[in-house]
Amino acid sequence: MNFETFISEKTNQTNNKLNQNSFMKAMTTISIIALFLISCNDKNAEAPANAAPTLPVLNIAYSSATTETEYPVAIQGKTDVEIRPQVSGTLDKIFIDEGAYVKQGQPLFKINDNSYRQEYNNAQASLNAAEAAAINAQMEVDKLTPLVQNKVVSEYQLKTAQSNLSIAKANVQRARAILANAQINLDYTLIKAPVNGYIGRFPRKQGSLISPLDPEALTRLSDTKEIYAYFSLGENDFISFKSISEGNTITEKLKNIPPVSLVLSDNSIYAESGKIDMIDGQFDKTTGAITLRAKFPNEKGLLKSGNTGKVKISMSHKNTIVIPQEATIEVQDKLFVFLLDDKNKAIRQPISISGKSGTNYLVKEGIKSGDRIVLKGFENLPDGATVIPEKSDKPVAKL
Repeated sequence: MNFETFISEKTNQTNNKLNQNSFMKAMTTISIIALFLISCNDKNAEAPANAAPTLPVLNIAYSSATTETEYPVAIQGKTDVEIRPQVSGTLDKIFIDEGAYVKQGQPLFKINDNSYRQEYNNAQASLNAAEAAAINAQMEVDKLTPLVQNKVVSEYQLKTAQSNLSIAKANVQRARAILANAQINLDYTLIKAPVNGYIGRFPRKQGSLISPLDPEALTRLSDTKEIYAYFSLGENDFISFKSISEGNTITEKLKNIPPVSLVLSDNSIYAESGKIDMIDGQFDKTTGAITLRAKFPNEKGLLKSGNTGKVKISMSHKNTIVIPQEATIEVQDKLFVFLLDDKNKAIRQPISISGKSGTNYLVKEGIKSGDRIVLKGFENLPDGATVIPEKSDKPVAKL
C-alpha cells in the first residue's frame, strides 16, 4: 500500500465517524422535542375545567342583638373641694394626716390667731364704749323730755340730745359689726372640714406662712361615698343613646335607662353597677359633644377622685340584621360581603354597619332579610364566581 492510498483510507474512516456523530446528535434532539410535545399534549389533555367551590352560606334574617359601647370617663367624688385659708398667717397645727377620712366640722388646720384675737378684743372694747355712750345719750334725752314738756328748757336742747342718741346707737351698730367681723376672722384661724370625705396631700407644712391668695390649696377634700363618672357623646351617638330607653322626655328616659358598668384602667370591671342620672343641657360648641354623668356607689372607698376608666353602655337592638365578622372582607376601609344571586353567583356587595355585638356586626345597609351571603372560604373567590352552597342537616350559620 502506497502512502496516498493509506491517507485516503484514513480520511474516509474519519468522515464516517463524523457523520455517525452528527446523526446521533440529530436523533437525540428530535427525541427531546418529541417528548416535550407529547408531555404538553398530555398536560392539556389532563387539565380539567375549574369546578365551582362548595362553601357555607348564611341565610339573612332579622333578629335581636345587644351591643356594648365604651366611652372614656373622668371620675370625681360626689363632693370634691379645695381647702383654702380665709385669712393670712402662720400654719401652727395640722390635726389630721394625709389620706385620712374626716367628718364635716372636724378641725383640719390651725392658723396662729394672736393678731386676730387682739383685733377681736379691740372690737369688743369699742362696742362696750359705744354702748356706754348710747346709755348716756339716752339718759340725756330722758332728762330733757319732761323739762321741755314743762317748758323749763327749749325744745332745741331736746332735739340735740335725741340726735346725739341716734349717733350713739349707730356707733353701737358699727361696733357690733366690727366685732362680728373680728369674730369671723378669728374663727377662720381654725379650718374645719366642710363635708365628709378623704383628705388629699399637704403641699404646705406646719410653720408655713399661708394666705388666701396662695395659688395652691392647703389640700383637697373628696366625698367618695358615691363617685361621678363624666363622659361625652357625639351628636349621632347621643341620638342612638336616647333610643335605648322608653319615655317622652329626657327625665323619663333617664329613669328607664338600664344600669351601666365601669371598666377600670386595668380593664377589670368595677363590682358595682352605675346609673346615668344627668345629661348636660347643651352641646359643647367646640367639641360638638354633650356630657353625661353616671353615678356609682363607693362605700368601700376603692375609687378615688382622678381615677380613669371607661363606662360601658349596653344597647338592645330589635329587628336588625346580624352577621359574623368573619363573613366580611375589608377593602380600603370599606366592608364587603359576597352576596349570592338566584344562580348562586357570588357578587361582592358593600355594607355599612351600625355597631358590634361580640364577634358580630349589626348591618345598617347593603343586605336585607332573605338574602344569602357566603359565610367563609371566599378569600380567593373572584367576583361573579359560581358557588355551590354547602349542604348540612343543621341550620346554616344560626346567630
